[in-house]
Amino acid sequence: MTKPAWQKSSFCGEGDSCVHVARTWQKSSYCSEGASCVHMAATAETIHLTESSDPTESILNATPAAFRSLVTTLKKESAHG
Repeated sequence: MTKPAWQKSSFCGEGDSCVHVARTWQKSSYCSEGASCVHMAATAETIHLTESSDPTESILNATPAAFRSLVTTLKKESAHG
């Protein structure tokens, strides 16, 4: 999942001539070769997450603040468990 995906500018109206930005997916460093992996792509306003074995290719979108909160919570839970 290293090829860029194109994202339409959020300032575009329907049918307008628009700017598209390429985002590149990065595979988690905790992923072994061939394993089901989490991939992340980021823009200034949104963190995009997807899981490589998801047949629907769903993407979870979060603000940087929400993503930071999720990671902080997960780190706390793993330290206690």
